[in-house]
Amino acid sequence: MADPMAMRKAVAGYVEGIHRAYVKQATTFPPAVQGRLPLLAAGRLTVAAVGARNLHILATTEGLGPPRGQEVELPGEFEGLEWTVRFYDPVVVPALGLIDESEGPASEKVRGALGIATVVYHVVTQPGSGLSPHHAGHVGSGLASAHSAATRDFERLRDRARGREALVDEMEGAAVAGLARAQILLARAIRPHDATVGEAVDASLRPGATPDPDGVRKVLLKAFTEEPV
Repeated sequence: MADPMAMRKAVAGYVEGIHRAYVKQATTFPPAVQGRLPLLAAGRLTVAAVGARNLHILATTEGLGPPRGQEVELPGEFEGLEWTVRFYDPVVVPALGLIDESEGPASEKVRGALGIATVVYHVVTQPGSGLSPHHAGHVGSGLASAHSAATRDFERLRDRARGREALVDEMEGAAVAGLARAQILLARAIRPHDATVGEAVDASLRPGATPDPDGVRKVLLKAFTEEPV
């Protein structure tokens, strides 16, 4: 049987690898963009490492209370970014044992079992080879690039959506918090009479569909870009 503490340290090392790669990738962006990146803007995070059928690693700015009973936490820090990794499994949170992941990761149910409403990132992987430094670096740099692209998109939207800047601010806030459906609904509110945006929103919110806030944001931005002068 694998040593539980050795596995926890491996997960903590994987989280550190994600954060190191994120920070290093962020240094390639302009200072103001760096300051708006969700991971750097947070300053301090709690990272929940959740063992269900899959291993879920999700970072949040929400407090999870002090460790109780068999809960374990490990701290981490890199260039001003601080975090604590908290470990959860069905022994610590019995509701996790009721989650069925036989057909794929049940990310929303995992968040619900912990009571987490907002996330900075949520990664699903496997113990062992899935926790390699190479994989952590790839995930971290990819997150930074995605967050940077979103930041730049919101800047463009503010410039184009005159009179609706407050809604764009709300949409960006929802993106930082990881609220996918809120972002999508705000896209409709920003451009309520655009058929193309409406179709993208409806497709993303259709029962059984996976919400795609990034795709909807791109459609929204394109609608403003192609608007007649």
